[in-house]
Amino acid sequence: MSRTGKETMDDAWAETAALIEKAWGDPGLRSTPEVKEAVERAVAGLDDGRLRVASPDSGGWQVHAWVKEAVLLYFAQRGSEVIAAPPFEYRDKIPLKRDFKAAGVRVVPPATIRYGAYVAPDAVVMPSYINIGARVGAGTMVDTWATVGSCAQIGKGVHLSGGVGIGGVLEPVQASPVIVEDGAFVGSRCIVVEGVRIEQEAVLASGVVLTGSTPILDVTGSESVEIRGRVPARAVVVPGTRPRRFPAGEYQVACALVIGRRKASTNRKTSLNEVLRDYGIPV
Repeated sequence: MSRTGKETMDDAWAETAALIEKAWGDPGLRSTPEVKEAVERAVAGLDDGRLRVASPDSGGWQVHAWVKEAVLLYFAQRGSEVIAAPPFEYRDKIPLKRDFKAAGVRVVPPATIRYGAYVAPDAVVMPSYINIGARVGAGTMVDTWATVGSCAQIGKGVHLSGGVGIGGVLEPVQASPVIVEDGAFVGSRCIVVEGVRIEQEAVLASGVVLTGSTPILDVTGSESVEIRGRVPARAVVVPGTRPRRFPAGEYQVACALVIGRRKASTNRKTSLNEVLRDYGIPV
């Protein structure tokens, strides 16, 4: 993975990327009109979906570090201002996203989506929060009180259930964001942080907590197989514990358990309750 990811970017963005990278390495350039314009252009590209922080490639996912640099420079070059959204009022450096009718997105009050986040057509955003740099795919449901952190990449046809916490990964700029691939189902009150990747059509039961170091144990075979930082495609995952010895004694510590795989008959979101019933999983 390259630091910039520019080999996969359009030539149209090459000049913008070069300006931002140069300013990132030389703070004295950050106040120049050219750099400010480049930063605004990059964040506008994130907002309308022409740019993204990370994109899929043949080897997995590629992080475009210069786009993260643009987001951080955008914070630095803006001042706080009052944002009126009657009956609410905010004071922030980042404007709110607008024009949802033209975008074909349903947004239920008081959902908050920051400018610089992209939400694709047919997505539904219940009262929740989507931060700058995030990307939400077409037909995805962001349910009530869910949080989509800065730069998180949420695929098409995903269901983020109530209270889900998708963490933001803005720094370091080279670090992978949290990625939830197409068709995944994330159950109520799950937490996914530190660049964990949920692969296509995986199912997380309620209350699963995944960090970069959380052991994910595939217990479907005769011996458990440990994975970290990634939930395999179509895996069905539940919260678990395993014993660990400390100086004071042996205690149970948290892990996640892969207990099966989704069947072909559970591709549609309306059928997800079936897979959860199959394994006796709460959602």
